[in-house]
Amino acid sequence: MAVGEPLIELRNVNKYFGALHVLQDIDLTVGRGEVVVVIGPSGSGKSTLCRTINRLETIQSGSIVVDGRPLPEEGRDLARLRAEVGMVFQSFNLFAHRTVLDNLMLAQVKVRKRGKAEAQRRARELLDRVGLADQADKYPAQLSGGQQQRVAIARALAMDPKVMLFDEPTSALDPEMINEVLEVMRQLARDGMTMAVVTHEMGFARYAANRVIFMDDDRIVEDRSPEEFFKAPESARARDFLSKILKH
Repeated sequence: MAVGEPLIELRNVNKYFGALHVLQDIDLTVGRGEVVVVIGPSGSGKSTLCRTINRLETIQSGSIVVDGRPLPEEGRDLARLRAEVGMVFQSFNLFAHRTVLDNLMLAQVKVRKRGKAEAQRRARELLDRVGLADQADKYPAQLSGGQQQRVAIARALAMDPKVMLFDEPTSALDPEMINEVLEVMRQLARDGMTMAVVTHEMGFARYAANRVIFMDDDRIVEDRSPEEFFKAPESARARDFLSKILKH
């Protein structure tokens, strides 16, 4: 698949939590239609990197550009950006007191200013796409973890984002539910959705990504094709990481 012009660009990005330097001189470009998977040991800065792209974490220096525009500071422009950049977290973050259908309609009506009928039509279409058309009237607590995460993906897609960010979307799930979520993500990748995915799922990294970013100690250590990375990682850190993770 041909990858288009840059959709996300991070240049010389630095982030601190107090005295802790958690992102160090990060340069990263994600092209339109590209699937970039970010892997690395826990605490290496992967989730923080993901969260800076829609300004859930602010940066101290450097620049982040999404679809040709610098990240807005706050207010309406930031809300607009977040509609363009869908985010799926480790925890599902669904509204517990609203039905699945309402969860998918709410931001469409409030942020995208769609009429209720259009929002409902889009919501049902996306529930069908993630295999949950028959769960529309249930509440999140009535669903399994895997179903809730698929609802969260559908909810993000309902905003018609230009890019989807996934921050360890399967790490809170029981093993038998992981694949149903990864299958939805694989389908999105096949459909050409631009995606940045932080994950421990090496199979997804190997087969669904255009590029694998390996992070360690708050830096990007490698940025290569999955084939190159898994066959012959260049850094000792990546070799060590893969030897530990691929044994299991």
